[in-house]
Amino acid sequence: MRRLMLLRHAKTENDAPSGRDQDRRLDDRGRKDAAEIGGWMAAHPPFPDLVLVSTAVRSEQTWDIVWEAMSGAGPQPKVKLLAELYAADPSDLLRIIHAAATEDPKRLLLVGHNPGLHELAFALTGSGKAEARSALADNLPTSGLAGIDFDIDDWDDVSFRRGRLELFVSPKLLKAG
Repeated sequence: MRRLMLLRHAKTENDAPSGRDQDRRLDDRGRKDAAEIGGWMAAHPPFPDLVLVSTAVRSEQTWDIVWEAMSGAGPQPKVKLLAELYAADPSDLLRIIHAAATEDPKRLLLVGHNPGLHELAFALTGSGKAEARSALADNLPTSGLAGIDFDIDDWDDVSFRRGRLELFVSPKLLKAG
């Protein structure tokens, strides 16, 4: 059994001072939402063993805040920054997931961007909790977290439609109760 978690970066400023999209930083709401998702993750194990984070500033900031909110709740995962997560489409993301087989984590977290993460979550999910599938159908919002389980022993075996969507949470859903 393997669990893939997909976390979209938190809410950001509209433009970076540099003018580069990759340099956009979290805004106040984004920092608050990232901490809220981190707190939720701390209270809802299992925790990731390996975290792959886009090198975009907003993704790195999101993970740093999430981890700070999770600290003490579980063992520190191995973290790798990957430039190829930025602007990755579902096929690119699937290759990145397959490459995780060399590390063999039981639980893998990707911190990245839409539309790739949302499209990937939708493409990987063949079954799962109806409420979570319905909530995820329209969007993976900023600070949205999807958890997809695969009945496999190796990340090389992850493929489209083989996953079960076990969780979907976002700050908005947490506020709604």
